[in-house]
Amino acid sequence: MPDPILRIALTPGEPAGIGPDLCVQLAQQAHVVELVAICDPALLEARAATLRLPFSYRLLDPTTEPRGNAPGELCILPVALQAPGTCGQPNPANARYLFETLDRAVEGSRSGLFAGLVTGPLNKAVINDAGIPFSGHTEYLAAATHSRDVVMLLATPGLRVALATTHVPLSRVSELITTDRLERVLRVLHAGLVNDFGIARPRISVCGLNPHAGEGGHLGSEEIDTIIPALQALRAQGMDLNGPVPADTVFTRSQLAETDAVLAMYHDQGLPVIKHMGFGRAVNITLGMPIIRTSVDHGTAFDLAGTGRADIGSLQAAIQTAVEIANHRAGGNMGQEENIHRRGAENTEKISK
Repeated sequence: MPDPILRIALTPGEPAGIGPDLCVQLAQQAHVVELVAICDPALLEARAATLRLPFSYRLLDPTTEPRGNAPGELCILPVALQAPGTCGQPNPANARYLFETLDRAVEGSRSGLFAGLVTGPLNKAVINDAGIPFSGHTEYLAAATHSRDVVMLLATPGLRVALATTHVPLSRVSELITTDRLERVLRVLHAGLVNDFGIARPRISVCGLNPHAGEGGHLGSEEIDTIIPALQALRAQGMDLNGPVPADTVFTRSQLAETDAVLAMYHDQGLPVIKHMGFGRAVNITLGMPIIRTSVDHGTAFDLAGTGRADIGSLQAAIQTAVEIANHRAGGNMGQEENIHRRGAENTEKISK
């Protein structure tokens, strides 16, 4: 019996950026999942005209069973813009529109209307310029789903990197790295690898905070005082943890062959490596929420909006990953070991004919 068709929500993100371009470009393919763009349909029609690409849409009927998308077509849950979505010209007046698209996506995901949520890029500065405090998608969605502990995981074929801290100044990282925080992050990461990726016994490598992982306390004491006690406590509970490992060696080929995910202590310790390995193919995944959320690995790229030069690779990978996680959570592949070098992001054709 064939697998049921999944309905995946897609928020294009900043209307002046490349998110609308990516949706129109994505719509040129047929899909065996139902992709539902939560946005103003006039925005996608205008962007399709700018790109000179065929585009039509149908409005979401939540009372019907999901069905695949034909080439040139997209399903839309309409939300009205507050100001025109002009290419490369962000307008803070659309901040409320962006939040409404996210709120509708969360509502539909929590109710079961959507099997997963894929988010396009936002620009934090534009939203803050509207007078609305906003630190990022991850933090907003965590609050919207009442999720205390969420973890940002980025994945590309051959590498997964999770973050112990996210969008905070480097000067604050050391004070935020506590034993309690590391234990909570590692529990969420471990559970996500099991439940969302089907890895029965995840192997996690944990970075040190300091150069050479502190070199026995000569280059900092956080490893001795904080990181090692956290790892010891979790190993006693059965987790397979390696570290603390110096960040300049944890990403070597031999180390990665023995790990399913790396936990970096701060944003720019882990993300440059994964973007070097797979920019344009990497996926941002939020672990620890009751809903499935994946996202692209790039920003709004205002300079590319409307040019036709935006690359849909990361969006395709984000959709494929959301589908895979939905299938794992449904129980179809639970408990099967997964080879890190054979992630589904390598085969985005599975969702497009």
